[in-house]
Amino acid sequence: MLSILVIDESRTRAAEICAGLALAGHQVAAVLSSALDLARQVEAIQPDVILIETDSPSRDTLEHLATLYRDLPRPVIIFAQEGDAASIRGAMKAGVAAYVVDGLEMARLKPVIEVAVARFEENQALRRELAAASKKLSERKLVERAKGLLMKARGLDEEAAYASLRKLAMDRGKPIGVMAREVVDIAGILL
Repeated sequence: MLSILVIDESRTRAAEICAGLALAGHQVAAVLSSALDLARQVEAIQPDVILIETDSPSRDTLEHLATLYRDLPRPVIIFAQEGDAASIRGAMKAGVAAYVVDGLEMARLKPVIEVAVARFEENQALRRELAAASKKLSERKLVERAKGLLMKARGLDEEAAYASLRKLAMDRGKPIGVMAREVVDIAGILL
């Protein structure tokens, strides 16, 4: 059972959505009439999924969603009446997991939520992989720079400079990337 935050400016539609979510086996965490102050609301409510029913998402809504995606990522589903390309692109850039045009059909609610959650989880996994790869590349650049400094300062070849850096890291009980950062920082102060 997922906890779902419903955002809809129409109380009637929101009530229909809540009934559909209950039939689909989900719990409604809260119902909001707008996405204003969304990050604070999500932080307080802690929903698993955010579902927005709208004619077309406003620019403000998309900005709130982008902030939310950066700070408190959650699967977001937008059911919209209008589906112009600019709105869809803006929603995808803001981190929306599913953008469904022509409104909400209760029969499609459960599979749309499942697809959105799966897409969100895959996207989050890719973001973690990218962050890890970026960190690794950054660390590798630091190690190369530290090796170059050791080669120049001590007249070592590349293999000996790496061995020296590795030994220094092991002696101090630090990862080689952290030790490389310290060597580069110290060299920056001394040179």
